[in-house]
Amino acid sequence: PSGRSFQKPATPLAREEFVDILEERRCSSDLGFALRTFNPQPYQRASPFSTADLNKAVLESQYLRYVAKEIAMETGSSLEEVREEAYGILDEISQNMQLGFIRLLGYTLTKVFKRLFTCIYVNMEGLNRLQQAIQETPVILMPNHRSYVDFLIISYILFTYDIPLPVVAAGIPLAGMKMVGEILRRSGAFFVRRAIGSDKLYWAVLSEYVKTIVRKGYAPLEFYVEGLRSRTLKSLTPKLGMMQMVLEPYFKGEVFDITLVPISISYDQVVEESLLAHELLGVPKPKESTMGLLKASKVLQKNCGTMHVNFGHPLSVRQLCQDKINRCQYNLAPRFKSSSDSCTRHSVFLWLAHLMVRLQEQGSVVSPWSLMACLLLQAPVAVLTEEGLPWQQFIEKTLWLRKLALDFGASLNWPGKASDSDVMSSTVALHCSVVHLKAGRVYLVQDEEPQRKHPISPEQGVMSAAVAVLMLASYRNQALHIFVRPALLATAMHITKSTQRDELFTVFGFLQELFSYEFIFIPDNMSQDFEEACFLLKKCGAVHITQNEVIPSDTGLEVLSFLQALLQPFTDSYQVAFRYLSEDAVPVFTEKQFLPDLRDQATKLILSGELHTHEALSSDTQKNVLSALQRLEAVTKLRASNQNEYKVNKAAVRRIGDILCKM
Repeated sequence: PSGRSFQKPATPLAREEFVDILEERRCSSDLGFALRTFNPQPYQRASPFSTADLNKAVLESQYLRYVAKEIAMETGSSLEEVREEAYGILDEISQNMQLGFIRLLGYTLTKVFKRLFTCIYVNMEGLNRLQQAIQETPVILMPNHRSYVDFLIISYILFTYDIPLPVVAAGIPLAGMKMVGEILRRSGAFFVRRAIGSDKLYWAVLSEYVKTIVRKGYAPLEFYVEGLRSRTLKSLTPKLGMMQMVLEPYFKGEVFDITLVPISISYDQVVEESLLAHELLGVPKPKESTMGLLKASKVLQKNCGTMHVNFGHPLSVRQLCQDKINRCQYNLAPRFKSSSDSCTRHSVFLWLAHLMVRLQEQGSVVSPWSLMACLLLQAPVAVLTEEGLPWQQFIEKTLWLRKLALDFGASLNWPGKASDSDVMSSTVALHCSVVHLKAGRVYLVQDEEPQRKHPISPEQGVMSAAVAVLMLASYRNQALHIFVRPALLATAMHITKSTQRDELFTVFGFLQELFSYEFIFIPDNMSQDFEEACFLLKKCGAVHITQNEVIPSDTGLEVLSFLQALLQPFTDSYQVAFRYLSEDAVPVFTEKQFLPDLRDQATKLILSGELHTHEALSSDTQKNVLSALQRLEAVTKLRASNQNEYKVNKAAVRRIGDILCKM
């Protein structure tokens, strides 16, 4: 573990100025803004290229011709039939950007954003860097994904500052929304099916469409490396499909370089917070539709506080991959053929994708509410009962946590002009759907329907409390990346009761593997993560570090206790799953059976008082523990099954559970 020293990352965010882009919109004509001259400076090597030209280039590409011939031979279809199908797929996918629709959307979004948000802050230095990068190389915009608003805000900001608008990868359900889908398509959205599976032709058309956009420098391309919108507001394990498509033109030498731009979008309050919590508890997600959007217009009455959009430093793929991959291997086969997915190539994609998500985390701006949520969830019994949490004590503890977060390098959105008490009071008022302040104490809001005609069952009471807890947990999750590495070390110290670095490193590594689907860890970076954890705990005075030992300090117990408690809901939730899998008599189970059974078991344990976290009811946590057990080879997916069947190694599950029992 001492082989690599940790270097504290630079934090340019603290030095960069954030400007409220809504301030000018509130003082000028919305129509004048939408209709003003829009004159962006595009990629310098790009030739004039229309949407029709783009689609024609895709359909006539050597690669698509090659794949069409292969499919025709495999299926016995005629080449014309395959090409006709490819044309239909491209028609389903492709965007059709038109300035008139962009102006319409710009006008509409100005109205919406002024109602929803007090301020939308953007770092101007980041925008200036982006504007320069777009002129020099093909640019890939990679924002995090926490809300439907993410899909709109980047294009809105670029339109505001005369920067070329991106084409944006969007889920196919949005295309089916009457009128709205067409407006989005004509504003630059291209639509991708969520489950491509083994559809060789669809994959070929989509990948060639994406690669042509990058190759021609048609426009900046925006996609979400996490794949889906995070229901927990926590970073998701990245998906590699789109990453592979956008990078292939560089690896094949078709472009000199590609620039990746991580973008961090941070919210005081997410519009869909209640909807997300219910989805995690098994309530089906409402189908995207125009009627549903109109019904949801009541959210415009909400005040979601502020949003921060931080455009990170542009990163050269050429520089990032200089020592990681040999591009000469791509010269051994024609460019129109797919490259073999070698282990080296896959590991580079995996590393880059995790790096981008980690940079998104580091660029995020943490709100006071996220810190407050961390503390509220460590007192679940108090905030869920009539006892409540004393307000003055809560203020003092939050200010203590603010100092710790700043010591750990966090960027905080803590207003400096108001008193700390006023900042926290206004924050509680903003989140009145989750907590309320009464008689000097803080409580969670549990019952969404106070005027019930009939008493609720104990199980319904658990689910009602779970909605509030999961809403609160989602905001805590926005701050977890600050604390997770030192929290893993604090937990390792508690488990081992040892001060020896080697022993601590071993358990630290085990915990990182176990929680690899909960938190983002860059592959093959465990030693540096461990050194970072040591550095941060030493910096805040929680430990003393020697060459061979990590020794708790007399004044560091409060920090270590907080950090360990921060991970407790995850360890407790995983223990519920371990208990279910090791005790259940059936050695083979399906995912469809696993999730509701686990939720039932967690509900019973909560009612009996054995379990103190409602986060064990979250489908996200349940799926993550299943993925983690597969990674640790304690659960094996049966390949021959069409129902996602799994076989349990009960002894391995018990061993993992025994380690966590020491916490």
